[in-house]
Amino acid sequence: RDVERSRGLGDVYKRQVPKGICLKDPESSLLGKKMVEHSIVLIEEMGFEDFNFKKLGIAIQSNESSIYRYFESKHKLLIYLTSWYWSWIEYQLVIETFSVADSKEKLTKAIEVVTRTTKQDSNYGHINEILLNQIVINENSKSYLTKDVDAENNEGYFMPYKRVIQRIAGIISAYNSSYESPLTLAGTIIQGALHQHFVKVHFTSITNCNQTKTPTGFFTDLTLKLLSNGK
Repeated sequence: RDVERSRGLGDVYKRQVPKGICLKDPESSLLGKKMVEHSIVLIEEMGFEDFNFKKLGIAIQSNESSIYRYFESKHKLLIYLTSWYWSWIEYQLVIETFSVADSKEKLTKAIEVVTRTTKQDSNYGHINEILLNQIVINENSKSYLTKDVDAENNEGYFMPYKRVIQRIAGIISAYNSSYESPLTLAGTIIQGALHQHFVKVHFTSITNCNQTKTPTGFFTDLTLKLLSNGK
């Protein structure tokens, strides 16, 4: 019964990308899905700076102009991809914590969901979540570290990311209601995990995370010790 209830809840929390990011929903056509699929591969392979719509057009064997019918710029495409990722993470978070009654166990599971190494989700055949996770690790900050961040924030472009932080913060408060900075801690866990996944590959001399010591283990230990202080 719990499995059936969690599946039903999953239907409620289907991936939601904010309106306005794209001119036309890429999920609405085979061409749009092909754009998303190949943009993930190209951005992960060459980096966001070297990626452009001309290269994407060649990859999908379509005119560059056809891509502009869906996205007005590669910046908007990046926001779309990162928004899709955070909506997907929120979906995982809801499903995997839904039936957990114990507040400590729920917090531990929530930290695991937002810090673990990503595995492929067969529910979305045109999206490689493993590659998309690498894009988020390497490029996520480029979606909002711009002069237009306030205007785009007002349009709701970053709501999926913010919802994940707010949901984690709520789980933190349920575990320790006296802790005064749950949002700050939630954001630190999520951003810190992305950073540790990056440095354990590129700057190994400044992290203790490696193949055996994971960001998940570190942030779980850190968070529980912090919140248990004086509890």
